[in-house]
Amino acid sequence: MIYVPSVNDHERRLARVVESILDSYHDHGNINHIDGNNLPTRSEISQLLDDLMSVIFPGYFSPEPLDDLTSRYFVGERCARILRRMEKITARALSVRCTKGVARSPSSSAIKSAAHEHALDLLQAIPALREVLNTDVQAALVGDPAACSAPEVIMSYPGVAAITVHRIAHHLYTREVPLLPRMMTELIHGRTGIDIHPGATIGRSFFIDHGTGVVIGETSRIGDHVKLYQGVTLGALSVDASSARENREQRHPTIEDHVTVYAGATILGGKTVIGEGSTIGGNVWLTHSVPPQTTVILGNQSPRFFPSRPPNTNAS
Repeated sequence: MIYVPSVNDHERRLARVVESILDSYHDHGNINHIDGNNLPTRSEISQLLDDLMSVIFPGYFSPEPLDDLTSRYFVGERCARILRRMEKITARALSVRCTKGVARSPSSSAIKSAAHEHALDLLQAIPALREVLNTDVQAALVGDPAACSAPEVIMSYPGVAAITVHRIAHHLYTREVPLLPRMMTELIHGRTGIDIHPGATIGRSFFIDHGTGVVIGETSRIGDHVKLYQGVTLGALSVDASSARENREQRHPTIEDHVTVYAGATILGGKTVIGEGSTIGGNVWLTHSVPPQTTVILGNQSPRFFPSRPPNTNAS
C-alpha cells in the first residue's frame, strides 16, 4: 500500500519550515534586515546607472535621437528623473549606519535633506565627470590598436564601462554615501568581470584592456596615463581588518604616472610603489616598490629589473 500525504500533512510540514526559518532569524540576527525600512534594490541602482550613463554619454544609451533642439529637453527630463530616484534610494541608504546596521528613521527631515543634497551634488558633478571620462576614452583609442572609434569604445569596451561607473561611485564614496557606491561597482563587476572598489583613487587617461579578472582594492592610488591588462590585481597583504579600518591606513599599492601592468601581474601592499614610467610584466608577483623607469619581468625564480625607456608624455 502506498501512503499519499494529505493536504493537512503538507500544510503542517510547511508550517514547521516557516517556524524553523523564523527561529533562525532570532539566532542569527546579524544578517537580518526586517525592521520595516526598505533598502535600495539592485534594479533601482541599475536604472539609476542607466540614466546617468545616458546623460554622461548622450546619444549612446538612449533610443531617442538627439540634436541641439531635443538635447535640452532630454537632459532636463533625465536630470529630473535622476534627482528623484537618487533622493529616494539615498534616503533609504542613509537610514542604515554602515558600520553596525543600526536603523534610523528614513522619514526624518535631516535624512531627506541630506539625500536631496547628495542627489543634486552628483548631478552638478556630471560636467567634471565627463571631462575626465573623455581622457579615459581617448586613452582606450590610443592604447588599443584594435579600437576603431569613440562609439565602439564607449558602447562595447568593458574597461570603459567599469571606469565610468567607478568615477560615479567614487564621487559618492568620497562624500560618505553608504551602500550605493559599492552596489554600483558590484553591478558593473558582474557585467564586466572588473572589480574596482569605489574607494580607489584613479587618475586621468586610465585604460583597462580586455579587463576580465582585474581587481583594484579600496586604498589603491593610481596616477595618470596608467594601463592595466586582464587579470591584474592591486591588492593588500593580510592585515587586521578592524585595525586597518580604524587607522585608515593604506593597504593597497600606489601606481605612479605612465605605468603599464601586463596580464596576470599581482602587486600587493600599501607601502608598494610602482615608480613613474615603469612596466610590470605578465604574471609578476610584487610586494615591494619598483624604481621609476624600470621594467620588471618574471625570471626563473624571481622578478628581474631592467631600465625602461622614458614614457611618451605626448599621449592624450
